[in-house]
Amino acid sequence: MVAIKVKKLVESAQMPRYAHAGEYGDLAADLYASADARLAAAGEAGSTAAVPTGIAMEFPPTHGALVEDRSGLAMRGVTTLAGVIDPGYRGEIRVVMTNLNGAPVEIKAGERIAQLRIVARIEASFEEVAELGEAARGAGGFGSTGK
Repeated sequence: MVAIKVKKLVESAQMPRYAHAGEYGDLAADLYASADARLAAAGEAGSTAAVPTGIAMEFPPTHGALVEDRSGLAMRGVTTLAGVIDPGYRGEIRVVMTNLNGAPVEIKAGERIAQLRIVARIEASFEEVAELGEAARGAGGFGSTGK
């Protein structure tokens, strides 16, 4: 288990937490809004906003996190964007949310707004080559496995 330090930037902020723990527990911890926010209807100004969580985190250099959708909000047309938290970042975790729905969405302080998935950091080296090796899939993507 990796230990992650969390600093509350506002007293009412909630700590990230797993709804289900143990052997078959959740893959990601819930993140909570620390302030009310309004996401305008899709296509209108204000349909995307950075919603504050009121917390900052200190990850070990071996780990970072991905901020991902909550299925309940996604079913309402609310999704998250730009959700990578690098190990060296120490500022407030803010969840960039956008409303794809035709009606405004109200976010209340204390509401679960996203999931925080802790990931191991792997640094790769990138080598330029003239050709890539063959693979069965080849360049197939974006629906190449069927409808």
